[in-house]
Amino acid sequence: MSAMTRTAYLLVFLGFLARTCGQYQPTWDSLDTRPLPAWYDGAKIGIFIHWGVFSVPSFGSEWFWQNWQGVNSSDYVKFMDKNFRPGFTYPDFASQFTAEFYDPEAWANIFKASGARYVVLTSKHHEGFTNWPSRYSWNWNSVDVGPKRDLLGDLAKAIKSTTPDIHFGLYHSLFEWFNPRYLDDKTNKFFTNDFVATKTMPELYELVNKYEPEVIWSDGDWEAPDWYWNSTVFLAWLFNDSPVKDTVVTNDRWGIGVTCHHGSYYTCSDRYNPGVLQLHKWENAMTLDKNSWGYRRNAPLADYLSVHDLLTTMAQTISCGGNILINIGPTHDGRIAPIMEERLRELGSWLNVNGEAVYDTTPWKHQNDTVTPGVWFTSKEDTVYAIVLSWPKNNELVLGSVNSTPQTEVAMIRYPSSLQFQARDPSGITVTFPPMSEVTSQWVWVLAMSGVDSA
Repeated sequence: MSAMTRTAYLLVFLGFLARTCGQYQPTWDSLDTRPLPAWYDGAKIGIFIHWGVFSVPSFGSEWFWQNWQGVNSSDYVKFMDKNFRPGFTYPDFASQFTAEFYDPEAWANIFKASGARYVVLTSKHHEGFTNWPSRYSWNWNSVDVGPKRDLLGDLAKAIKSTTPDIHFGLYHSLFEWFNPRYLDDKTNKFFTNDFVATKTMPELYELVNKYEPEVIWSDGDWEAPDWYWNSTVFLAWLFNDSPVKDTVVTNDRWGIGVTCHHGSYYTCSDRYNPGVLQLHKWENAMTLDKNSWGYRRNAPLADYLSVHDLLTTMAQTISCGGNILINIGPTHDGRIAPIMEERLRELGSWLNVNGEAVYDTTPWKHQNDTVTPGVWFTSKEDTVYAIVLSWPKNNELVLGSVNSTPQTEVAMIRYPSSLQFQARDPSGITVTFPPMSEVTSQWVWVLAMSGVDSA
């Protein structure tokens, strides 16, 4: 064992001793008692940003992601030789990750226009390239090669200064495909953790202390148990002593068996959307490009969600108690593709009208209607919101999950008059919609109902 490694282990051990005196101990039983910061539950809408060296080839398909990892290495070599040049390797992409059109203030304005309440940027993906000048990633970071600037720091500054109502967060991959220290640990069945002690954990502490993110979105955990990653030690420090200890939230990807069991909120799997109420706070991390997290220059229009698709997923998610994290993939030169910007701005225009049915709401007794498909419910105090995905035939909407009382009032958000309704036998109500030409909202419509009972 090298002197450097022995020193790293000693620092981890001393850190563990210091942190056991805090309010939260480095055990899941203790960490799971921490209350979820209220801002996150109320936010509902987040933007995910997958951006890095992988944005240069811009294929982004699952096949290409797998071949980067060497799953089918012969196919990967053939592909690279055919499309680039013989002998071209993945690290050669880094110099072409230029970000010359990157304008973090313009990005921040797009995110504000989208109605998002938090943003999660890729600080480091599985290839190990850091989008900040990490002391632990020499010559494989955005200042030493490629953009020659602190991409992460510039966006953090833009968001915190120009859009302070948006919370800034970071994605971080625990493992790295190509790192020889990680591959050595893996060969040793993770009974050595040189990689964690000298790379993963120092990076995480550096990120939190330098940029103060309020979301830590961990990933790349699935090959090793949480004790290898020192996950609970880091989280105890994060919740007890870090500069964001009172507001930070974390997901559930901290080791084998942890996902969907521990964390401030659960992600469970990519594009997780169970369609039923969950007992623990959760998040649907999904993509505007149906097939990719990174930008694909070969993606046809049909591969992008329509705004109605996006609003449908949002309604299903928040009605069941989740947040939606909407992924975009910028280009290698720092642009958010027009189709992605358009979807985000369309979402924001809808939220400008109907946001009261989304932000700071809680699930109702029913998540979706028992009679009419495509109606999802949220609630706030005495108001129940029905998010209606399709305009009803003959302007008559049947709600089987809602019963009226003598105090019932039904309105459509931003429509000036109350709507007429009738009780149904034996239960439910029928609501008469106004002419569509008189309605402010587009794509999806929201009823605000007070004084109602669940059927």
